[in-house]
Amino acid sequence: MKIMAIGSLTQQLTPELQKQIMPKEVPDTLKLYLSGTIEQFWLREYAGKIDGVIFLLSAASMEEAKAAVDALPLTAEGLMSFELLPLAPLLPLGLLLQGR
Repeated sequence: MKIMAIGSLTQQLTPELQKQIMPKEVPDTLKLYLSGTIEQFWLREYAGKIDGVIFLLSAASMEEAKAAVDALPLTAEGLMSFELLPLAPLLPLGLLLQGR
């Protein structure tokens, strides 16, 4: 199952918070990437400020995807929240193959 995980910072990270949490966040995110849970990732930026991240996840269920992002340090500390959106193939395109 593919899931789009849209992460939003709940507050801007101060330099002190960045020093505390990013040494944990980055390796934990990398582990999810190397395990195949995170397939792709992007940074969300608006007006020069980081707003959050977007992950394309591969998981057996929505619950598994939620557990993965909830375990990340930024989320566990309440500094980021995620909206999870299940993805599916664009099935109406099949009509083009059927000549309809």
